[in-house]
Amino acid sequence: MNDSSAGPTGPAGGDSAGSAASFLPPAVLLDRECADGWRRWRLTRHDAPPAPRWSPAQYQAASPRTRGLYDLHRCATHANLAVQETPMSAAVARVVASRIRTNALKRKPSTRAGVMVNGGGYQGKTETVCEVAALFEEWWLELHHQLNPDALPGTRDLHAPVAYVQTPVTATPKSTCEAILDFYGEPHKNMTLPQLVRTVKAALHAHGTKALILDDITRLKMHREADQDVLDLIRSLMSMSVTLVLVGVGIPQSGLLRDSRYDARSGQWVFPPATGRFRSRNDAAGTQTERRFDLIELGPFRYDTAAQIDAWVHHLAGIQDQLRLLKAEPAMLTSAGMPEYLFRRTDGIVGLLERLIEDGCSQAIDSGAERLTTGLLDSVTISLDHLPVRDPAAGEVPAIPAPPSRVPRRKRPRNTSFDDGGTPAATRR
Repeated sequence: MNDSSAGPTGPAGGDSAGSAASFLPPAVLLDRECADGWRRWRLTRHDAPPAPRWSPAQYQAASPRTRGLYDLHRCATHANLAVQETPMSAAVARVVASRIRTNALKRKPSTRAGVMVNGGGYQGKTETVCEVAALFEEWWLELHHQLNPDALPGTRDLHAPVAYVQTPVTATPKSTCEAILDFYGEPHKNMTLPQLVRTVKAALHAHGTKALILDDITRLKMHREADQDVLDLIRSLMSMSVTLVLVGVGIPQSGLLRDSRYDARSGQWVFPPATGRFRSRNDAAGTQTERRFDLIELGPFRYDTAAQIDAWVHHLAGIQDQLRLLKAEPAMLTSAGMPEYLFRRTDGIVGLLERLIEDGCSQAIDSGAERLTTGLLDSVTISLDHLPVRDPAAGEVPAIPAPPSRVPRRKRPRNTSFDDGGTPAATRR
């Protein structure tokens, strides 16, 4: 049944309590930072059913309870907008997918080259990398009939081709190793750093992991006494038969792998020779590590050329197709001055755009406007304050463009009813 024809008896229209089960989130939210949570996210990441499309007449014909369920379903739809591929994310996905797949097929014991994905906060780095990794894991499991090809005979170890780990906010090499072991549920109490590194190596091998994603890697602060520990940790992880994917904000300037410059000819970031405090006891090894990474950029949309404007408008059209507002015009987000307005409000950052649209749709439903206009969106403030898993000090929260200036309220005119206007001209002598 096409969702455009679903009426009050459609997916959101039943009167049974179970009708809401298909779009409400699970009682226990998925946690990608553990193996079971990652697996369940991978299997269900595209399962959120959108609300059917109703006309205003269909909405009015429904019972109050059915309308309430439908409004709830619409809110769930707007809160779970599908992640769309952009020209920038497509370029990143090609590099990451190629590197993971190529390294997984290598037989040689040589060090596997890694990938670093750099970009500002809320630009879709994590979701892009996780989607690529999920597609690889599905391909790898199917290729090996859901079994771990490296498992020892007679064992049934957890098979986890991909491990996703978020670097702790107060990150050190030791706490990062503990976060990796937490993904597998491995014990690590009272271990020293060398013991943790050895245990991490054993866990990655035992569970058949081919790609290790370290998100928010720039939370690892480079202090003088920890420089060697950080470089040693990265070098140790790269020495295993896994593809190391580092995701972070401002990686070239973080000091993690020293300041770098972009080489347009090779399409890679180049690291200069280490000097000063970035010199380690074995600097040649550190340089070798740096040269084994491709550093790729995931930036926001731009609005300078015709091609960039077309890409932005195409992205808005994809979002518009997912919205469920009763009075939405066919080109609500893509006509008149709306594309320019949305770009000014978000600087082309997809995460900020999603937040603005989500909050705007909620207000449009609550107010009965049932459409997005610049006037309605002017009243929506984008706020990313008090995010529990974001570290503003690491650049993970982007600068939000200032809201449009409000038209100043006109002063109420003074009551002149009792003013003395003087003697009328007709009565003057």
